[in-house]
Amino acid sequence: MREVILPPSAPAMLDSLRALGYSFEAAVADIIDNSIVAQASHVDIQFRPQPHPYLAILDDGHGMSEDQLVEAMRHGGIGPNRQRDSADLGRFGLGLKTASLSQCRKLTVVSYDGNFLSAATWDLDRVEKSGEWVVGILDPAEIDDLPHVTDLKANGKGTLVLWQDFDRATAGETDPGSALGTLVDLTRDHLALVFHRFLSGSDGGGRLSIAINNASVLPLDPYLSRHRGTQALPTETLRVEGAEVVLRPYILPHLSRMSKEDLVLAGGEDGLRRNQGFYVYRNRRLITFGTWFRLLRHEELTKLARVQVDISNDLDHLWALDVKKSRAHPPEAVRLVLQRVVERIAGTSRHVYRFRGRRSPGEVTHVWHRVTVRDGVSYQLNRGHPLVSALFDALDDQGDARLEQLLRAIELTLPTDAIYADMASERRVQPSFDDNEVAIYLTDVARRMSAALAGDSAAIERLLDSLAQMEPFSSHPAATQRVVEGIRNGRQ
Repeated sequence: MREVILPPSAPAMLDSLRALGYSFEAAVADIIDNSIVAQASHVDIQFRPQPHPYLAILDDGHGMSEDQLVEAMRHGGIGPNRQRDSADLGRFGLGLKTASLSQCRKLTVVSYDGNFLSAATWDLDRVEKSGEWVVGILDPAEIDDLPHVTDLKANGKGTLVLWQDFDRATAGETDPGSALGTLVDLTRDHLALVFHRFLSGSDGGGRLSIAINNASVLPLDPYLSRHRGTQALPTETLRVEGAEVVLRPYILPHLSRMSKEDLVLAGGEDGLRRNQGFYVYRNRRLITFGTWFRLLRHEELTKLARVQVDISNDLDHLWALDVKKSRAHPPEAVRLVLQRVVERIAGTSRHVYRFRGRRSPGEVTHVWHRVTVRDGVSYQLNRGHPLVSALFDALDDQGDARLEQLLRAIELTLPTDAIYADMASERRVQPSFDDNEVAIYLTDVARRMSAALAGDSAAIERLLDSLAQMEPFSSHPAATQRVVEGIRNGRQ
Protein backbone atom coordinates (compact mmCIF):
# COMPACT_ATOMS: atom_id res chain seq x y z
CA MET A 1 0.00 0.00 0.00
CA ARG A 2 1.31 3.41 -0.94
CA GLU A 3 0.77 6.40 1.26
CA VAL A 4 0.00 9.80 -0.14
CA ILE A 5 0.16 12.91 2.01
CA LEU A 6 -2.74 15.22 1.15
CA PRO A 7 -2.45 18.55 2.94
CA PRO A 8 -5.67 20.56 2.70
CA SER A 9 -5.98 23.42 0.28
CA ALA A 10 -5.27 26.53 2.35
CA PRO A 11 -7.86 28.81 0.67
CA ALA A 12 -10.59 26.14 0.75
CA MET A 13 -9.90 25.07 4.34
CA LEU A 14 -9.76 28.61 5.69
CA ASP A 15 -12.98 29.48 3.91
CA SER A 16 -14.63 26.40 5.43
CA LEU A 17 -13.40 27.26 8.92
CA ARG A 18 -14.98 30.68 8.53
CA ALA A 19 -18.39 28.98 8.39
CA LEU A 20 -18.24 27.41 11.86
CA GLY A 21 -21.08 29.67 12.97
CA TYR A 22 -19.44 32.27 15.18
CA SER A 23 -21.57 35.27 16.00
CA PHE A 24 -19.75 38.58 16.21
CA GLU A 25 -20.06 38.74 19.99
CA ALA A 26 -18.98 35.11 20.47
CA ALA A 27 -15.91 35.78 18.32
CA VAL A 28 -14.90 38.76 20.48
CA ALA A 29 -15.41 36.67 23.62
CA ASP A 30 -13.09 34.02 22.21
CA ILE A 31 -10.32 36.59 21.82
CA ILE A 32 -10.81 37.76 25.41
CA ASP A 33 -10.35 34.15 26.56
CA ASN A 34 -6.75 34.43 25.36
CA SER A 35 -6.32 37.68 27.29
CA ILE A 36 -7.48 35.97 30.49
CA VAL A 37 -5.08 33.06 29.94
CA ALA A 38 -2.32 35.66 29.46
CA GLN A 39 -3.21 36.99 32.95
CA ALA A 40 -4.43 40.33 31.66
CA SER A 41 -6.11 42.64 34.16
CA HIS A 42 -7.63 44.96 31.54
CA VAL A 43 -8.96 44.52 28.00
CA ASP A 44 -9.57 47.61 25.89
CA ILE A 45 -11.78 47.21 22.81
CA GLN A 46 -11.68 50.02 20.28
CA PHE A 47 -14.04 50.19 17.31
CA ARG A 48 -13.80 52.66 14.45
CA PRO A 49 -16.42 52.60 11.66
CA GLN A 50 -14.74 55.20 9.45
CA PRO A 51 -12.89 55.66 7.16
CA HIS A 52 -11.68 52.06 7.19
CA PRO A 53 -13.58 50.03 9.81
CA TYR A 54 -11.56 48.05 12.31
CA LEU A 55 -11.89 46.45 15.71
CA ALA A 56 -8.90 46.42 18.04
CA ILE A 57 -8.72 44.27 21.18
CA LEU A 58 -5.81 45.28 23.40
CA ASP A 59 -4.82 43.58 26.66
CA ASP A 60 -2.09 44.05 29.24
CA GLY A 61 -1.23 40.35 29.56
CA HIS A 62 2.26 38.87 29.56
CA GLY A 63 2.66 39.09 25.76
CA MET A 64 4.52 36.72 23.43
CA SER A 65 7.89 36.44 21.77
CA GLU A 66 7.98 36.25 17.98
CA ASP A 67 8.34 32.45 18.07
CA GLN A 68 5.40 32.15 20.44
CA LEU A 69 3.34 34.48 18.28
CA VAL A 70 4.01 32.51 15.11
CA GLU A 71 3.00 29.31 16.91
CA ALA A 72 -0.15 31.02 18.17
CA MET A 73 -1.06 31.84 14.56
CA ARG A 74 -0.87 28.15 13.62
CA HIS A 75 -4.25 26.44 13.21
CA GLY A 76 -4.56 23.66 15.78
CA GLY A 77 -1.28 24.55 17.47
CA ILE A 78 -2.42 23.01 20.78
CA GLY A 79 -5.07 20.41 20.00
CA PRO A 80 -7.89 19.16 22.25
CA ASN A 81 -5.95 16.07 23.39
CA ARG A 82 -2.94 18.00 24.68
CA GLN A 83 -2.64 18.53 28.44
CA ARG A 84 -3.62 22.10 29.31
CA ASP A 85 -3.12 24.31 32.32
CA SER A 86 -6.07 24.13 34.72
CA ALA A 87 -6.89 27.81 34.05
CA ASP A 88 -6.68 27.52 30.26
CA LEU A 89 -9.87 28.62 28.48
CA GLY A 90 -8.82 27.19 25.11
CA ARG A 91 -9.49 23.74 23.73
CA PHE A 92 -8.85 23.18 20.01
CA GLY A 93 -6.07 25.67 19.27
CA LEU A 94 -8.32 27.38 16.73
CA GLY A 95 -10.11 30.18 18.57
CA LEU A 96 -7.87 33.14 17.79
CA LYS A 97 -7.83 32.38 14.06
CA THR A 98 -11.29 30.96 13.39
CA ALA A 99 -13.09 33.50 15.59
CA SER A 100 -11.34 36.44 13.97
CA LEU A 101 -11.50 35.26 10.36
CA SER A 102 -15.19 34.37 10.75
CA GLN A 103 -15.81 38.14 10.79
CA CYS A 104 -13.05 39.70 8.68
CA ARG A 105 -10.52 38.87 5.97
CA LYS A 106 -7.46 40.26 7.70
CA LEU A 107 -6.28 39.35 11.19
CA THR A 108 -3.19 41.01 12.63
CA VAL A 109 -1.76 40.16 16.04
CA VAL A 110 0.85 42.40 17.65
CA SER A 111 2.50 41.27 20.87
CA TYR A 112 4.97 42.88 23.24
CA ASP A 113 6.71 40.71 25.85
CA GLY A 114 8.38 43.66 27.50
CA ASN A 115 11.52 43.37 25.40
CA PHE A 116 10.56 42.83 21.79
CA LEU A 117 7.61 43.91 19.65
CA SER A 118 6.46 41.41 16.99
CA ALA A 119 3.48 41.12 14.66
CA ALA A 120 1.98 38.55 12.30
CA THR A 121 -0.92 38.68 9.85
CA TRP A 122 -3.35 36.25 8.30
CA ASP A 123 -4.55 37.92 5.08
CA LEU A 124 -7.07 35.78 3.20
CA ASP A 125 -6.45 37.67 -0.03
CA ARG A 126 -2.77 36.74 0.18
CA VAL A 127 -3.64 33.11 0.98
CA GLU A 128 -6.00 32.86 -2.02
CA LYS A 129 -3.38 34.36 -4.31
CA SER A 130 -0.56 32.06 -3.16
CA GLY A 131 -2.63 28.95 -2.42
CA GLU A 132 -0.44 28.37 0.64
CA TRP A 133 -0.74 28.61 4.42
CA VAL A 134 1.21 31.83 4.39
CA VAL A 135 1.43 34.14 7.39
CA GLY A 136 2.93 37.59 7.04
CA ILE A 137 5.57 38.67 9.57
CA LEU A 138 5.59 42.47 9.83
CA ASP A 139 8.73 44.57 10.03
CA PRO A 140 9.07 47.40 12.63
CA ALA A 141 7.95 50.14 10.23
CA GLU A 142 4.80 48.21 9.29
CA ILE A 143 4.03 47.58 12.96
CA ASP A 144 4.30 51.26 13.84
CA ASP A 145 1.70 52.11 11.17
CA LEU A 146 -0.94 49.97 12.89
CA PRO A 147 -3.58 51.62 15.13
CA HIS A 148 -3.14 51.41 18.91
CA VAL A 149 0.42 50.11 18.78
CA THR A 150 1.48 53.15 20.81
CA ASP A 151 -1.10 52.10 23.44
CA LEU A 152 0.40 48.61 23.49
CA LYS A 153 3.88 50.02 24.01
CA ALA A 154 2.59 52.28 26.78
CA ASN A 155 1.26 49.22 28.62
CA GLY A 156 4.79 47.82 28.79
CA LYS A 157 3.56 44.39 27.68
CA GLY A 158 0.48 42.78 26.19
CA THR A 159 -1.17 41.78 22.93
CA LEU A 160 -3.18 43.65 20.31
CA VAL A 161 -5.62 41.79 18.05
CA LEU A 162 -6.71 43.78 15.02
CA TRP A 163 -9.63 42.92 12.73
CA GLN A 164 -9.78 44.60 9.32
CA ASP A 165 -11.48 44.13 5.95
CA PHE A 166 -14.84 43.02 7.34
CA ASP A 167 -16.97 40.97 5.01
CA ARG A 168 -18.99 38.29 6.81
CA ALA A 169 -19.81 40.49 9.77
CA THR A 170 -21.47 43.02 7.44
CA ALA A 171 -22.80 40.71 4.73
CA GLY A 172 -25.99 42.11 3.17
CA GLU A 173 -25.78 45.46 4.98
CA THR A 174 -26.14 48.71 3.05
CA ASP A 175 -24.32 50.66 5.77
CA PRO A 176 -21.45 48.45 7.06
CA GLY A 177 -20.26 51.02 9.59
CA SER A 178 -23.68 51.31 11.21
CA ALA A 179 -24.13 47.52 11.15
CA LEU A 180 -20.81 47.04 12.91
CA GLY A 181 -21.81 49.61 15.50
CA THR A 182 -24.94 47.61 16.27
CA LEU A 183 -22.88 44.44 16.60
CA VAL A 184 -20.52 46.16 19.02
CA ASP A 185 -23.50 47.21 21.17
CA LEU A 186 -24.69 43.58 21.26
CA THR A 187 -21.18 42.53 22.14
CA ARG A 188 -21.20 44.72 25.25
CA ASP A 189 -24.23 42.87 26.65
CA HIS A 190 -22.76 39.49 25.69
CA LEU A 191 -19.44 40.16 27.40
CA ALA A 192 -21.22 41.51 30.50
CA LEU A 193 -22.89 38.11 30.92
CA VAL A 194 -20.22 35.68 29.69
CA PHE A 195 -17.48 37.21 31.84
CA HIS A 196 -19.61 38.53 34.70
CA ARG A 197 -17.68 36.55 37.31
CA PHE A 198 -14.37 37.96 36.09
CA LEU A 199 -15.78 41.49 35.90
CA SER A 200 -17.11 41.33 39.46
CA GLY A 201 -14.14 39.44 40.86
CA SER A 202 -16.51 36.97 42.52
CA ASP A 203 -15.56 33.53 43.86
CA GLY A 204 -12.18 34.81 44.96
CA GLY A 205 -10.84 34.66 41.41
CA GLY A 206 -8.91 37.34 39.58
CA ARG A 207 -10.74 40.45 38.50
CA LEU A 208 -10.79 41.65 34.91
CA SER A 209 -11.93 45.01 33.55
CA ILE A 210 -13.22 45.40 29.98
CA ALA A 211 -13.94 48.66 28.20
CA ILE A 212 -15.45 49.31 24.78
CA ASN A 213 -14.51 52.68 23.32
CA ASN A 214 -13.43 53.71 26.83
CA ALA A 215 -16.80 52.85 28.42
CA SER A 216 -16.57 50.13 31.07
CA VAL A 217 -18.48 46.87 30.64
CA LEU A 218 -20.39 46.20 33.87
CA PRO A 219 -21.06 42.64 35.08
CA LEU A 220 -24.52 41.22 34.44
CA ASP A 221 -25.41 38.88 37.32
CA PRO A 222 -28.04 36.42 35.98
CA TYR A 223 -28.93 35.23 39.50
CA LEU A 224 -29.59 38.62 41.11
CA SER A 225 -27.48 37.15 43.91
CA ARG A 226 -27.49 40.41 45.90
CA HIS A 227 -31.27 40.82 45.77
CA ARG A 228 -32.93 40.18 49.14
CA GLY A 229 -35.61 38.12 47.45
CA THR A 230 -33.26 35.70 45.67
CA GLN A 231 -33.09 32.24 47.24
CA ALA A 232 -29.74 30.42 47.11
CA LEU A 233 -30.49 26.71 47.51
CA PRO A 234 -27.94 24.21 48.93
CA THR A 235 -24.85 23.58 46.78
CA GLU A 236 -24.17 20.07 45.49
CA THR A 237 -20.75 18.74 44.45
CA LEU A 238 -20.09 15.55 42.53
CA ARG A 239 -16.94 13.99 41.17
CA VAL A 240 -16.64 12.72 37.61
CA GLU A 241 -13.41 11.03 36.58
CA GLY A 242 -11.66 12.70 39.50
CA ALA A 243 -12.86 16.22 38.60
CA GLU A 244 -15.47 18.23 40.50
CA VAL A 245 -18.78 19.47 39.12
CA VAL A 246 -20.40 22.04 41.43
CA LEU A 247 -24.10 22.92 41.23
CA ARG A 248 -25.46 26.12 42.84
CA PRO A 249 -29.24 26.55 42.34
CA TYR A 250 -30.91 29.96 42.63
CA ILE A 251 -34.56 31.00 42.66
CA LEU A 252 -35.06 34.58 41.51
CA PRO A 253 -37.55 36.83 43.32
CA HIS A 254 -41.03 37.11 41.88
CA LEU A 255 -41.47 39.64 39.10
CA SER A 256 -43.52 41.85 41.40
CA ARG A 257 -40.48 42.28 43.68
CA MET A 258 -38.06 43.21 40.89
CA SER A 259 -37.16 46.75 39.95
CA LYS A 260 -36.57 47.76 36.35
CA GLU A 261 -32.83 47.43 36.97
CA ASP A 262 -33.32 43.92 38.35
CA LEU A 263 -35.25 42.91 35.25
CA VAL A 264 -32.41 44.10 33.02
CA LEU A 265 -29.95 41.96 34.99
CA ALA A 266 -32.29 38.97 34.79
CA GLY A 267 -32.45 39.18 31.00
CA GLY A 268 -35.08 41.82 30.39
CA GLU A 269 -38.84 41.68 30.44
CA ASP A 270 -38.89 39.20 27.54
CA GLY A 271 -36.04 37.07 28.85
CA LEU A 272 -37.11 35.58 32.17
CA ARG A 273 -38.84 32.56 30.67
CA ARG A 274 -36.26 32.12 27.92
CA ASN A 275 -33.26 32.33 30.26
CA GLN A 276 -34.34 29.83 32.91
CA GLY A 277 -32.27 26.67 33.29
CA PHE A 278 -28.64 25.68 33.69
CA TYR A 279 -25.74 28.13 33.36
CA VAL A 280 -22.61 26.11 32.62
CA TYR A 281 -19.23 27.70 33.41
CA ARG A 282 -15.84 26.39 32.41
CA ASN A 283 -13.18 27.93 34.63
CA ARG A 284 -15.65 30.72 35.59
CA ARG A 285 -16.35 31.57 31.93
CA LEU A 286 -19.99 31.10 30.87
CA ILE A 287 -20.28 28.49 28.10
CA THR A 288 -23.99 27.88 27.66
CA PHE A 289 -27.17 28.95 29.46
CA GLY A 290 -30.95 28.98 29.25
CA THR A 291 -31.37 25.21 28.80
CA TRP A 292 -32.63 22.34 30.93
CA PHE A 293 -30.81 19.79 28.74
CA ARG A 294 -34.20 18.17 28.03
CA LEU A 295 -34.60 17.27 31.68
CA LEU A 296 -37.45 19.77 32.06
CA ARG A 297 -39.59 21.83 29.76
CA HIS A 298 -39.39 25.62 29.78
CA GLU A 299 -42.48 26.41 31.83
CA GLU A 300 -44.03 29.64 32.96
CA LEU A 301 -43.89 28.52 36.59
CA THR A 302 -40.19 27.53 36.47
CA LYS A 303 -38.91 30.72 34.86
CA LEU A 304 -37.45 31.91 38.16
CA ALA A 305 -35.10 28.90 38.44
CA ARG A 306 -31.43 29.10 37.39
CA VAL A 307 -28.58 26.74 38.24
CA GLN A 308 -24.90 27.68 38.16
CA VAL A 309 -22.87 24.65 37.01
CA ASP A 310 -19.08 24.83 37.36
CA ILE A 311 -16.86 22.43 35.41
CA SER A 312 -13.11 22.36 34.76
CA ASN A 313 -11.35 21.89 31.43
CA ASP A 314 -10.47 18.33 32.52
CA LEU A 315 -14.00 17.26 31.52
CA ASP A 316 -14.12 18.86 28.06
CA HIS A 317 -14.25 15.48 26.35
CA LEU A 318 -17.32 14.45 28.39
CA TRP A 319 -19.26 17.68 27.94
CA ALA A 320 -18.98 17.67 24.12
CA LEU A 321 -17.66 21.23 24.12
CA ASP A 322 -17.75 22.77 20.64
CA VAL A 323 -15.09 24.88 18.94
CA LYS A 324 -16.92 28.15 19.67
CA LYS A 325 -17.17 27.27 23.39
CA SER A 326 -20.82 28.23 23.23
CA ARG A 327 -22.41 24.81 23.63
CA ALA A 328 -21.93 21.85 25.97
CA HIS A 329 -23.94 18.77 26.90
CA PRO A 330 -23.61 16.97 30.24
CA PRO A 331 -22.46 13.34 30.46
CA GLU A 332 -24.78 10.69 31.89
CA ALA A 333 -23.20 10.70 35.36
CA VAL A 334 -23.91 14.44 35.62
CA ARG A 335 -27.39 14.24 34.08
CA LEU A 336 -28.56 11.88 36.84
CA VAL A 337 -27.65 14.45 39.48
CA LEU A 338 -29.04 17.33 37.42
CA GLN A 339 -32.38 15.51 37.23
CA ARG A 340 -32.60 15.42 41.02
CA VAL A 341 -31.65 19.09 41.29
CA VAL A 342 -34.19 20.04 38.62
CA GLU A 343 -37.03 18.36 40.48
CA ARG A 344 -36.13 20.18 43.71
CA ILE A 345 -35.72 23.68 42.31
CA ALA A 346 -38.68 23.43 39.94
CA GLY A 347 -40.99 22.93 42.90
CA THR A 348 -39.46 25.91 44.71
CA SER A 349 -39.78 28.13 41.64
CA ARG A 350 -43.43 27.19 41.17
CA HIS A 351 -44.12 28.02 44.82
CA VAL A 352 -42.47 31.46 44.56
CA TYR A 353 -44.28 32.23 41.34
CA ARG A 354 -47.69 31.22 42.68
CA PHE A 355 -47.39 32.87 46.06
CA ARG A 356 -45.20 35.84 45.04
CA GLY A 357 -43.04 35.61 48.16
CA ARG A 358 -45.63 37.16 50.52
CA ARG A 359 -43.94 38.31 53.68
CA SER A 360 -46.99 38.65 55.92
CA PRO A 361 -46.95 36.11 58.77
CA GLY A 362 -49.83 33.73 59.27
CA GLU A 363 -52.59 32.64 56.92
CA VAL A 364 -53.56 35.24 54.32
CA THR A 365 -57.25 35.79 53.58
CA HIS A 366 -57.31 35.92 49.78
CA VAL A 367 -59.82 37.67 47.55
CA TRP A 368 -59.54 34.81 45.07
CA HIS A 369 -59.57 31.06 45.74
CA ARG A 370 -57.66 28.71 43.43
CA VAL A 371 -59.70 25.50 43.29
CA THR A 372 -58.50 22.25 41.70
CA VAL A 373 -61.16 20.65 39.52
CA ARG A 374 -61.17 17.45 37.47
CA ASP A 375 -59.88 18.99 34.23
CA GLY A 376 -57.70 21.75 35.66
CA VAL A 377 -58.11 24.68 38.02
CA SER A 378 -60.85 27.22 38.67
CA TYR A 379 -60.64 30.69 40.23
CA GLN A 380 -63.49 31.72 42.50
CA LEU A 381 -64.06 34.90 44.51
CA ASN A 382 -63.87 34.28 48.23
CA ARG A 383 -67.36 34.83 49.63
CA GLY A 384 -65.87 34.59 53.10
CA HIS A 385 -63.59 37.58 52.64
CA PRO A 386 -64.56 40.27 55.19
CA LEU A 387 -65.26 42.85 52.46
CA VAL A 388 -67.53 40.48 50.56
CA SER A 389 -69.32 39.10 53.59
CA ALA A 390 -69.87 42.62 54.99
CA LEU A 391 -71.52 43.63 51.74
CA PHE A 392 -73.81 40.60 51.83
CA ASP A 393 -74.76 41.44 55.43
CA ALA A 394 -75.67 45.02 54.45
CA LEU A 395 -78.05 43.92 51.67
CA ASP A 396 -81.50 42.45 51.73
CA ASP A 397 -82.35 39.15 50.02
CA GLN A 398 -82.89 40.79 46.63
CA GLY A 399 -79.59 42.67 46.95
CA ASP A 400 -77.79 39.48 47.95
CA ALA A 401 -79.04 37.77 44.80
CA ARG A 402 -77.87 40.62 42.58
CA LEU A 403 -74.47 40.69 44.29
CA GLU A 404 -74.11 36.96 43.74
CA GLN A 405 -74.95 37.43 40.06
CA LEU A 406 -72.24 40.10 39.79
CA LEU A 407 -69.61 37.90 41.46
CA ARG A 408 -70.49 34.99 39.16
CA ALA A 409 -70.24 37.27 36.12
CA ILE A 410 -66.75 38.34 37.21
CA GLU A 411 -65.67 34.70 37.71
CA LEU A 412 -67.09 33.59 34.35
CA THR A 413 -65.40 36.42 32.44
CA LEU A 414 -62.01 36.37 34.17
CA PRO A 415 -59.60 36.93 31.20
CA THR A 416 -57.25 34.07 32.06
CA ASP A 417 -55.88 33.72 28.51
CA ALA A 418 -54.98 37.41 28.30
CA ILE A 419 -53.43 37.39 31.79
CA TYR A 420 -51.34 34.32 30.96
CA ALA A 421 -50.17 35.88 27.68
CA ASP A 422 -49.14 39.08 29.45
CA MET A 423 -47.30 37.24 32.21
CA ALA A 424 -45.58 34.93 29.71
CA SER A 425 -44.24 37.96 27.86
CA GLU A 426 -43.06 39.43 31.19
CA ARG A 427 -45.40 42.42 30.95
CA ARG A 428 -46.12 43.80 34.38
CA VAL A 429 -49.85 43.61 35.12
CA GLN A 430 -50.29 47.00 36.72
CA PRO A 431 -53.15 48.23 38.94
CA SER A 432 -55.40 50.89 37.46
CA PHE A 433 -54.42 53.43 40.16
CA ASP A 434 -51.16 54.73 41.57
CA ASP A 435 -49.58 54.28 45.02
CA ASN A 436 -51.23 57.40 46.43
CA GLU A 437 -54.66 56.21 45.30
CA VAL A 438 -53.96 52.79 46.81
CA ALA A 439 -53.18 54.38 50.16
CA ILE A 440 -56.40 56.45 50.03
CA TYR A 441 -58.42 53.34 49.11
CA LEU A 442 -56.93 51.21 51.91
CA THR A 443 -57.52 53.95 54.46
CA ASP A 444 -61.15 54.35 53.38
CA VAL A 445 -61.85 50.60 53.47
CA ALA A 446 -60.19 50.14 56.86
CA ARG A 447 -62.11 53.08 58.40
CA ARG A 448 -65.44 51.82 57.05
CA MET A 449 -64.78 48.31 58.40
CA SER A 450 -63.79 49.80 61.77
CA ALA A 451 -66.88 52.02 61.88
CA ALA A 452 -69.13 49.04 61.16
CA LEU A 453 -68.03 47.52 64.49
CA ALA A 454 -69.97 50.25 66.33
CA GLY A 455 -67.29 51.24 68.83
CA ASP A 456 -66.44 47.70 70.00
CA SER A 457 -62.81 48.42 70.96
CA ALA A 458 -61.80 44.76 71.26
CA ALA A 459 -63.31 43.90 67.87
CA ILE A 460 -61.67 46.92 66.22
CA GLU A 461 -58.25 45.87 67.59
CA ARG A 462 -58.76 42.34 66.26
CA LEU A 463 -59.65 43.84 62.87
CA LEU A 464 -56.58 46.08 62.81
CA ASP A 465 -54.34 43.15 63.82
CA SER A 466 -55.77 41.03 60.99
CA LEU A 467 -55.46 43.56 58.14
CA ALA A 468 -51.86 42.55 57.35
CA GLN A 469 -53.12 39.00 56.60
CA MET A 470 -56.02 40.14 54.44
CA GLU A 471 -55.97 41.00 50.74
CA PRO A 472 -55.57 43.63 49.39
CA PHE A 473 -53.84 44.92 52.55
CA SER A 474 -51.32 42.04 52.59
CA SER A 475 -50.01 43.13 49.18
CA HIS A 476 -49.16 46.60 50.54
CA PRO A 477 -47.57 46.05 53.99
CA ALA A 478 -45.99 49.50 54.36
CA ALA A 479 -49.20 51.35 53.44
CA THR A 480 -51.24 49.03 55.68
CA GLN A 481 -49.00 49.74 58.65
CA ARG A 482 -49.56 53.48 58.18
CA VAL A 483 -53.31 52.96 57.91
CA VAL A 484 -53.42 50.94 61.15
CA GLU A 485 -51.28 53.49 63.00
CA GLY A 486 -53.50 56.32 61.74
CA ILE A 487 -56.71 54.65 62.93
CA ARG A 488 -55.22 53.81 66.32
CA ASN A 489 -53.89 57.32 66.81
CA GLY A 490 -57.28 58.76 65.86
CA ARG A 491 -58.99 56.67 68.55
CA GLN A 492 -56.68 57.85 71.33
